[in-house]
Amino acid sequence: MDNSFKTSIWNQFGASIDMIENAIKTCPDKLWDDRSQNPEYWYLVYHTLFWLDLYLSGSVEGFVPPSPFTLEELDPAGILPEKPYSKQTLRNYLDHCREKCLSTILTLNNDMAGRPCRLRWGVVSFTELILYNMRHVQHHAGQLNLILRQKINDAPRWVAISGTKLPVN
Repeated sequence: MDNSFKTSIWNQFGASIDMIENAIKTCPDKLWDDRSQNPEYWYLVYHTLFWLDLYLSGSVEGFVPPSPFTLEELDPAGILPEKPYSKQTLRNYLDHCREKCLSTILTLNNDMAGRPCRLRWGVVSFTELILYNMRHVQHHAGQLNLILRQKINDAPRWVAISGTKLPVN
């Protein structure tokens, strides 16, 4: 698979992940775990990372998020975890997802790219799932930034390309 394609995908996907990280860093503690907010800020971060991780796997079957996370996010009832995850816990999850995304893009080949992925909303190629995933992450980065703008009149700036370079030959 063409390295320029991989680099382009990583630059933009990595930038979306960087924007989530910046939103985590900018969020004041008081807003982070304010259970009266709907949606709860910490939960939007968790939701984004959980689905980022799952979609990078390409399938629900066999997917297991890292500890302390469970598959409760798949529950159609939408039951939130009993207590909010801390910023540090979700930053650790973000680091896990960034590494998984980087590794996925680095190892992407034509067979993987064309592999069909069956999800509850449809069947798409793994390449399309990567693009869908990137759009999902960016959607929630925008949502988190809007909440920050509304609540503290501040939000992180746009990230044009990932701060992490793709190590390709």
